[in-house]
Amino acid sequence: MRFKELVIQNRSIRTFDESVRISRDELADFADCARLAASARNAQPLKFRLVYKPEETEALLALTRWAGYITDRKLPPDGHHPTAFIVICHDTEVDPKAEDFQKDVGIAAQTVTLAAAEAGYGCCMIGSFSPEKVGELLGLGENLKPQLVIAIGKTDELVILCGLRDGDTKYFRDDAGVHFVPKRSADEVIIG
Repeated sequence: MRFKELVIQNRSIRTFDESVRISRDELADFADCARLAASARNAQPLKFRLVYKPEETEALLALTRWAGYITDRKLPPDGHHPTAFIVICHDTEVDPKAEDFQKDVGIAAQTVTLAAAEAGYGCCMIGSFSPEKVGELLGLGENLKPQLVIAIGKTDELVILCGLRDGDTKYFRDDAGVHFVPKRSADEVIIG
């Protein structure tokens, strides 16, 4: 698969096939890919909490909020939950200032989701959660501050890229549940 095709495949997924479980080894491989990615000053302050046991996965799901633009349905729907998560944490013992490494979080998250997409899974990066509650649930030490939650599972929905509708970039779903993601054209974003 060409890299651009992988990027197109790598969409935010909010409906999953719960019958497909993800192993700890697969999650560790995705996190290891992120470990190898770039890091500001090569400080490498990020740590990755793997969540794959069903009871822990469901407890973490309950602490997250999904798809703020879509208000006419619950996402993910019952029976279509992710079967794993990777929680990206900042280790304050490596560097106390998490704000200096937000770019690292983005690089790591994109690396994890691309690795998962290549393996046939879908992901959703989730920033809407309480770091304190997530840290408590997962038994993280005081030095490990959750920065981003990545839901992972076998994709159980169709996501289509489309052009903007009247200049609007908000994603939406049609009556059949197909998820549309408006993208600006290349001419709009490439300068020069």
